[in-house]
Amino acid sequence: MSAAIRTVAELMELSARTAPKAAGKDFIEIVTLYGDDLKRVGEDMLKMAEERNVPGFARDGKNVLASEALVLIGVREHAGMGLDCASCGFKSCGEMKQGTVATDYAGPSCSMRLLDMGIALGSAVKTAGIHNVDNRIMYRAGVSAKRLGFIKASVVMGIPLSVTGKSIYYDR
Repeated sequence: MSAAIRTVAELMELSARTAPKAAGKDFIEIVTLYGDDLKRVGEDMLKMAEERNVPGFARDGKNVLASEALVLIGVREHAGMGLDCASCGFKSCGEMKQGTVATDYAGPSCSMRLLDMGIALGSAVKTAGIHNVDNRIMYRAGVSAKRLGFIKASVVMGIPLSVTGKSIYYDR
């Protein structure tokens, strides 16, 4: 792996960490995988494609295997903000926490905290783009990384990084 990719991944982590958060409270978890750990996620995604009969896991898994790093950004378990806004689908923040379910992710989640994660993701990929590092936000990479225990966050997205003559994440 190139030192440049490691540096950009670290800058992406910094961008995600310092991105604005609702009420100034930080529930964002950030982990970056390289080498064998990245390979385990890619291989697990191929396995998930077969288990679930979802070809997208195989396509994205091949992309992860061809990448040099995988930045994971997620939102940790949290209570609602106390707004009782119902955007999570429950009448109150208190009801939201009583409706806990878990599949690929654990939920429900406060919409404000998910927005925080979205802003952190946008800040991270902006940083990669500024440094001309190809990347793509991937739901499936986050699901696999969570399943393998690389990150504890309740909702996770993965951002694989690659530097080649043409982005491996498009025209797939």
